[in-house]
Amino acid sequence: MTQGQTWIAIVAAAGIFAVGAAVRTSITSGQAGTASAPSFTPQSQPVAAGELEAKKLLVLMDSDKSGTVSKKEFMAFMEAEFDRLDTNKDGVLDVKELEQSQLEQTHRGGGHR
Repeated sequence: MTQGQTWIAIVAAAGIFAVGAAVRTSITSGQAGTASAPSFTPQSQPVAAGELEAKKLLVLMDSDKSGTVSKKEFMAFMEAEFDRLDTNKDGVLDVKELEQSQLEQTHRGGGHR
């Protein structure tokens, strides 16, 4: 897996979790369908974009090529990514390490869209 694919996977995972949190917050607070709350449908642009990214992420994480991602596969993928980002190997990620990862990505031609 290339660094670009890994970065896409991380961004996709974050996006999927963010959309899920926004929808869950809207529903929980009773704001679903109001003008102030985001309204996501299967046809909406954020959901469609997230679906494409989720499919890419599935392919990257599906180590046994079963077409699904088990918790074990998910955790192994995220652990390997954490280890790659933790350049000083202190067991925590800091802003410097994350910025360095973004800088390396941009220098290799995989900058943000």
